[in-house]
Amino acid sequence: MRRLVLFCTAILCLGFTTVALAQDPLKVDPKHYTLVSENDQVRILKIHYGPHEKSVMHSHPSTVVVFLSDSNGKFTFPDGKTEDFTTKTGEAMYGEAGTHLPENTGDKPLDGILVELKGKAGAAKPAAAAKPATTAKATKK
Repeated sequence: MRRLVLFCTAILCLGFTTVALAQDPLKVDPKHYTLVSENDQVRILKIHYGPHEKSVMHSHPSTVVVFLSDSNGKFTFPDGKTEDFTTKTGEAMYGEAGTHLPENTGDKPLDGILVELKGKAGAAKPAAAAKPATTAKATKK
């Protein structure tokens, strides 16, 4: 019985670890995100993923991204659901505040400029309600 309780506790802690570790992409994934500029209203990040590179679970306030390359990718959300996306160079996408794990599923680099909105416009929403809305072609799984 004691082992069962320890096992269940360990599984529960691992589940919460994924959500707890979901944080600032500049801190948890500096390989793919670099700071371009920041003020009291926005934070601007450069995004670069090589072919088939994957990030780690992280969070953003509400965002606008402009893609600098054609790309194919996938978002994985904390609940395990995924959403594939396809973008074209110059295409813009709005995303509500949320937590995700992005992945470049294509054979070419994925590049973009991400503008995180601060204050009321970028306020975080509950994790269950937060997910990106896009103008890019998206397919939910």
